[in-house]
Amino acid sequence: MTEPENRCRLVLIVPDIADADEQAKILADALKGGDVASVIVPQYGLDAGTFQKHAEKLVPVIQNAGAAALIAGDSRVVGRSKADGLHLTGSAAEIAEAIEKSGGKLIVGGGNATARHTALEIGEERPDYIFFGKLDGDIKPEAHPKNVALGEWWASMIEIPCIVMGGTDPDSALVVAESGAEFVALRMAVFAEPGQAPSIVAQVNALLDEKAPRFED
Repeated sequence: MTEPENRCRLVLIVPDIADADEQAKILADALKGGDVASVIVPQYGLDAGTFQKHAEKLVPVIQNAGAAALIAGDSRVVGRSKADGLHLTGSAAEIAEAIEKSGGKLIVGGGNATARHTALEIGEERPDYIFFGKLDGDIKPEAHPKNVALGEWWASMIEIPCIVMGGTDPDSALVVAESGAEFVALRMAVFAEPGQAPSIVAQVNALLDEKAPRFED
């Protein structure tokens, strides 16, 4: 991992592309654009074997760029692809089980935290991070106000970092940063026009460098 910035950092969510080589190339180009803390690889509609092949192509690309590779949902794929961690969208119990099984060797985070009480239940299991929103929840230009509000509430009182899902507009990253969230996740904001992905990553980083609030040490 690169040295963490003292402001909200970018998390990328790999877009749904059926061709693994094309997916890897687009992601590699995006990662040339600047600082990315981690990349989440969703399964989308792929069967287990195909998802495995995608993960094996994507994980080295992510790690070579200095980011953490997080596989959504399938712990077996995490192990076989030598990824850094597991992103879960289930309950606190599911996250607790994954943390126990990983024995501290993997990053484990996520959660289906749609309300404060579910977020606190997940937090009690001490995940490495909590995620507000859905991996494919970027359906409007702006980040969902409910997720931003949850991120602001969480960041103000809980030490566990949070990732808040942004919108389809790259500028939505700043709204998330202003909530105090440690990370903003972007998908279509970066990948809607794959040729633009590196410049959008650079643009988001420049925006956060200039305007995002700083964290105290």
